[in-house]
Amino acid sequence: MKKVLVSLVILLAIGAAVVLTATDRVESQDPGAATLSPPPMVGVTTLVPEEVTITQELNGRVTPFLIAEVRPQVNGIILNRYFEEGSDVEEGMQLYQIDPATYEAQLARAEAALASAHANVKVAEAKLARYQRLIEANAVNRQEFDEVEATTLQAQAEVTIAEAEVRVAAINVEYAKVLSPISGRIGKSNVTQGALVTASQAEPLTIVQQLDPIYVDVSQPISWMLNLKDEMQAGILQNTGQSYAEMRVVLDNGQVYEHPGKLLFADVTVDQTTGSISLRAEFPNPNHILLPGMFVRALLDVAQKDDAVTVPQLALMREIDGRAFVLVVNDDNSVEKRYVTTLRTIGNQWLIGEGLQGGERIVVDGTQRIRFVPGAPAPVVTPVDAAAQ
Repeated sequence: MKKVLVSLVILLAIGAAVVLTATDRVESQDPGAATLSPPPMVGVTTLVPEEVTITQELNGRVTPFLIAEVRPQVNGIILNRYFEEGSDVEEGMQLYQIDPATYEAQLARAEAALASAHANVKVAEAKLARYQRLIEANAVNRQEFDEVEATTLQAQAEVTIAEAEVRVAAINVEYAKVLSPISGRIGKSNVTQGALVTASQAEPLTIVQQLDPIYVDVSQPISWMLNLKDEMQAGILQNTGQSYAEMRVVLDNGQVYEHPGKLLFADVTVDQTTGSISLRAEFPNPNHILLPGMFVRALLDVAQKDDAVTVPQLALMREIDGRAFVLVVNDDNSVEKRYVTTLRTIGNQWLIGEGLQGGERIVVDGTQRIRFVPGAPAPVVTPVDAAAQ
């Protein structure tokens, strides 16, 4: 009897558990009984079309405006050096003195030869004058007169040769004074007093470089330039409207150089190794901040777009297949996934080609909180400054 009662109690307990479980399942299926999640809060910004400048960032090197490798033009021993290494020198300033003794002696000999040639001309011309009178009186034959005339002409030619020899000797004496060919900043001296130098030596005595103005040479991928040209022909982008392209440079410490530069030319030959073309810009450099060989990042304004629509980079997402989209908030605060095309980045913004227009609102903060399911509550939107994203 006790066993029967125990079995009955167990069956009743199981039945009650089944009833409670079924009741809970029914209640869980009742939408009215479920607790609704609060609507998500997201940051939204309104797109405002504006004119933007398309800037290309390129790597470049600084090169001097003028560079002169100073080499000796005569042989000899260095007697003196007249400049301070690393200082500024002017064109025509004497840098070195090579021993001029040999060249001064050659000049003296050339001058003596010139004086002798002048004396020979004087004698020959006097003899020619006498023979001129004799030939008119038929006192000498024509052959003798022609010989005297030829001797006079030869003496005059020897004077011309002697004058040239004097000029050469004087030039060599002057070359013994090594002068600066340009104005600029002079480097270290590769020779010291007492060193023997030759006119054919490969190593320069020193190097002078003009630093103001100064050049910045950069390389631009030809593919980027072709794409830019296509976009401008299609009307997507426009010219900047300036008479010349302006370039700015960013130094190694991250600072933007205070003086903008002017693009001078683009090379017409494509480098077969890198597929790039060379560009050169000229920059004022009054304080010598830019130095030859310095690495810089060049910012080149190449085009502009009127009524451009930009979105923060954080607001743009991509599907697995790479398609870009943003979340657009409609007038009723419902959220729509909108696919867009992008042209390029401008700072921390994406420049949009198609898919968006001014006045629309997009989600820039809290995109991960939005659920695209039926019955999901509309988000609570909060205005956000897009520039800060």
